Amino acid sequence: MPSEFTGKHVTVAGLGVSGVPAARVLHGLGAHVTVVNDGADERARTQAAELEALGVTVRLGDGDTLPEGTELIVTAPGWKPTKPLFTAAAEAGVPVWGDVELAWRMRGLDGREPAPWLAVTGTNGKTTTVQMLASILKAAGLRTAAVGNIGVSLLDAVTGEEEYDVLAVELSSYQLHWAPSLRAHSAAVLNLAPDHLDWHGSMEAYAADKGRIYEGNRVACVYNVADKATEDLVRAADVEEGCRAVGFTLGTPGPSQLGVVEGLLVDRAFVEDRQKNAQELAEVSDVNPPAPHNIANALAAAGLARAFGVSAAAVRDGLRAFTPDAHRIAHVADVDGVAYVDDSKATNTHATEASLAAYESIVWIAGGLAKGATFDELVAGAAKRLRGAVLIGADRALIREALARHAPEVPVVDLERTDTGAMLQAVQEARRLARPGDTVLLAPACASMDMFTNYNQRGDAFAQAVRELGA
Repeated sequence: MPSEFTGKHVTVAGLGVSGVPAARVLHGLGAHVTVVNDGADERARTQAAELEALGVTVRLGDGDTLPEGTELIVTAPGWKPTKPLFTAAAEAGVPVWGDVELAWRMRGLDGREPAPWLAVTGTNGKTTTVQMLASILKAAGLRTAAVGNIGVSLLDAVTGEEEYDVLAVELSSYQLHWAPSLRAHSAAVLNLAPDHLDWHGSMEAYAADKGRIYEGNRVACVYNVADKATEDLVRAADVEEGCRAVGFTLGTPGPSQLGVVEGLLVDRAFVEDRQKNAQELAEVSDVNPPAPHNIANALAAAGLARAFGVSAAAVRDGLRAFTPDAHRIAHVADVDGVAYVDDSKATNTHATEASLAAYESIVWIAGGLAKGATFDELVAGAAKRLRGAVLIGADRALIREALARHAPEVPVVDLERTDTGAMLQAVQEARRLARPGDTVLLAPACASMDMFTNYNQRGDAFAQAVRELGA
């Protein structure tokens, strides 16, 4: 066991998915661990009791005070850098790591060869891309797992008994902020759009934290040709000698890019004589679903897999085997010639823009908590595709006003009720507006917590309402 933690006073900031494993591991390494947590609800009390039984000190209801004698803080990713706890740490010269930083430093301490990390970040599409990547790696016969921000503890993957050849790692901007020494084998930034600016303070700070994923890359920095900001992050990164910039595009790829040619996903980055040659990887129809933004996700995943030496056949087989999570542009049913699609996971305008671009004629169900977003650009870009719109939720007026400005000919149904039963009425109104060949698309562009527990419950309510239409 590493001696650097033995006897060290470590404060773990936050319980939950990352905090509990961190506290357990650090305690097992001989550290004196104190967990601080803002909340003191039933879940927190249960977790605290489990840790206290091991000998860990837990302070509930006070996440701002720096425990006396703290030599290191390991924080949950969501805690803001402006929190008084971190101000006190900076004044005392106490370093702050995230759970990802701790996991990175723990690799190989048990004597095993550390598994390389293939890392993915971006405003949207991270989880799907990492799951696609893991499916491709498994199709290549590699021992792997999708870990990180996807909800599976990286620390558990690094310190557990199971051995891996490579890890597919989803990283949020929060996690990257607190992971200064991370050095991935290869990494991808899928896209950049304003998000979490209240946490980061500015778009520049948000982009800089995303860009940390490229620092020290060994083989490839994968970027989005259609999103220049991602390429700018590659140019700014300090990488190892020989690391390459590899783009992905929905158009015909140039040298050192992956792209689409006549219904095929092709590679002009990891082939001999890439100026002249290309390698077929898969058909567009192998991507589930074959919406444009999802094809982009598949190309990014393929780029990372190819950087790791995976064959073209494994890319194809992995994409064919991949099944997307629920509520991500999921086809629910066809009723009277109209398709009903659940993309409840589209909780911001960037994700919704991609969703709307996937269909030609749409009755759009949207609304919820806007989180400070504006909708003019989104509506203006999608106006020609809209058959109608049904608006729900607390901030629906913002979308209604954008529709009035940029798509005044589109009929709009504004539902005042904000109880969960509003979804059934929304689907019924959408059915009234739709014509055979249309798609009724739930892509809210907003968070769900005004009416639902989370986006999963919102998507379930939509699917149930659709099923009632066809009953």
